[in-house]
Amino acid sequence: MVAAGFSATPRHATYDVVIIGGAIMGSSTAWFLTDNPDFNGRVLVIERDPNYEFCSTAHTNSCIRQQFSTELNVRISQFGADFYTNLRTRMGNDPRVPELAIRSFGYLYLADTQSFADVLRDNMKVQHACGAATRLLTADQIKAAYPFYNLDDIVLGSINTHNEGYFDGATMFDWWKRQARERGVEYIHNEVAAINRSGNRVTSVTLKSGESIACGQLVNATGPRAAITARMAGLDLPVEPRKRFTYIFTAAHPLDVDLPLTIDPSGVHVRENGGGTYMAGGHADVDPAVDPTDFAMDHGLWQNHIWPAVAARIPQFEAVKVQSEWAGHYAYNTLDHNAILGPHPEVSNFVFQNGFSGHGLQQSPAMGRAMSEWLTYGGYRSLDMTPFHYDRILAGQPILERAVI
Repeated sequence: MVAAGFSATPRHATYDVVIIGGAIMGSSTAWFLTDNPDFNGRVLVIERDPNYEFCSTAHTNSCIRQQFSTELNVRISQFGADFYTNLRTRMGNDPRVPELAIRSFGYLYLADTQSFADVLRDNMKVQHACGAATRLLTADQIKAAYPFYNLDDIVLGSINTHNEGYFDGATMFDWWKRQARERGVEYIHNEVAAINRSGNRVTSVTLKSGESIACGQLVNATGPRAAITARMAGLDLPVEPRKRFTYIFTAAHPLDVDLPLTIDPSGVHVRENGGGTYMAGGHADVDPAVDPTDFAMDHGLWQNHIWPAVAARIPQFEAVKVQSEWAGHYAYNTLDHNAILGPHPEVSNFVFQNGFSGHGLQQSPAMGRAMSEWLTYGGYRSLDMTPFHYDRILAGQPILERAVI
């Protein structure tokens, strides 16, 4: 059944750019192409789930942070924050576009060892060099600002409360789709059944409905399904779906200040959600790849792992009630948990936009801009994204990012 407002059949037989996947990354790229005055090609977005019920974008916790350990990742998030907080201006002062702001309760990393405390210190130097407002806090300083924490095992914390916290990524996503379509990008409800090559170039895609669509460049923006898409072109990609579980709960004794997104040493995270509710999340100790259609809950995880860690850190959360819960997927890059971007070194018109490992929503503005630059100029005009290129995958040389959640 074709989703309302979407055709299953493309209007043309050939496109300059075909984007497989119309969720946050595909739509960001589509919109930025329309916003680039030097691009005048025809763009097709192929989306298998136009209701976006099962995409990672729909299951995100929708937060943004600058607390990374590499300069490039910090700069990417800074652009994302600037784009989001100036959304109407960025989108041509369209009066329909809302004015948005980040709810900057910040991320609070808690270190329970001197070695991790040293990592936070080193990370802060990188962040400060980029202009981020990260602060290091002793356990006593954390206690003074947030007296509800149990900090008996904590030696240091790291927090930034400027442009770091919750943002309404769904609204940004909706406007990218809407404006891209209004500007001529064609979205269809269909699925790619085959990617066809002639030597070292992709020539066309075959749709599940049977049509063959020629393309100048092909963008893989299929999230947790990225490796499946790459295999259609005979390419390997170290990206797999990994389950991440989220819980919304109320507390019998709510906190009287905003709760930062707290990254506990246990790996569990918990944050303010608004309206008297809180959000917690994490994954099981055994974290295998799953089928991309598997969204089943692990009902023992909350009771056995998530809630005990939350209650141990915040004793006021010993009495809570779960209001809702869901499982989503990280598009998990097994090499280094960082983006895989840009062209394949041999199949140069097959372009990756994959492997964001939970950072996709916050990185999507910079990644869409970068893709539009590559597709238009064959190079980057703003942030140099070449460190994320596929060459490092072939060489087995990971990017060391020490602030992965």
